[in-house]
Amino acid sequence: MSGSDVSETPIQGTDGEQSGGTTRSRIWSIAVPIVAVGAGFLIVSGASTAQGTDLRAERRTELTDLIAARQAQLSARTDAVAGLRSDVTRLSENGNISGSAASKTLEAQAGMSAVKGPGLTVELNDAPRSVQSALPAGVEPDDVVVHQQDVQGVVNALWSGGAQAMRIMDQRVISTSAVRCVGNTLILQGRVYSPPFKISAIGNQKAMQKALAASPEVAAYRTWVDAVGLGYREIPEKSLTLPGYNGSVKLLEARRAP
Repeated sequence: MSGSDVSETPIQGTDGEQSGGTTRSRIWSIAVPIVAVGAGFLIVSGASTAQGTDLRAERRTELTDLIAARQAQLSARTDAVAGLRSDVTRLSENGNISGSAASKTLEAQAGMSAVKGPGLTVELNDAPRSVQSALPAGVEPDDVVVHQQDVQGVVNALWSGGAQAMRIMDQRVISTSAVRCVGNTLILQGRVYSPPFKISAIGNQKAMQKALAASPEVAAYRTWVDAVGLGYREIPEKSLTLPGYNGSVKLLEARRAP
């Protein structure tokens, strides 16, 4: 066979190769439109969310407004501090005159200064020993001695009757002073007292006597005065001098009134 007789025959692919090429062409023809549609959707969504504005620029605007508001608040507070300092300076300069008068007024209202004026003294005492040694039928030993609630009842009635200042025994008391009794002894601001117990108050005598007469606690006590001889006296005072309160002003316990 001579070289001129050799001919080239084209190599044709098999049926499988031809079908594979056709399938890949179809996939690409479907995928490209889907990708294009998806990209368009994302672009439209982003534009709709931003609503034609720059989101970063919007945040910068909000931050600027917040800073401006804080600066305005700081400026207002600075002005307030300056005004208060001015008031302090003015009051310090006038302290020898107005400050002293105001201090004395507050001391009097708080019960820290001595007070003098007309008033009323109430005296409570245990029953005589003769009664205590031979108790009537149905009477207990506790019924013939003065108790904490008896003293407190008188104190409360005097305050409600308009008492301006008060003293129990030899100590000035205020509206938050606590009265405690152990047995028939009175404990007041760390000191112990035995009966008779004297409560003195400066104020309108008639108003305080009326308040005592209207008090249920005092009325209950006076029932036993008649029954077993407990001591009770109201003594009008033309002039009382009460010392300033020197106890603690810290409130340790309080309850809501019923």
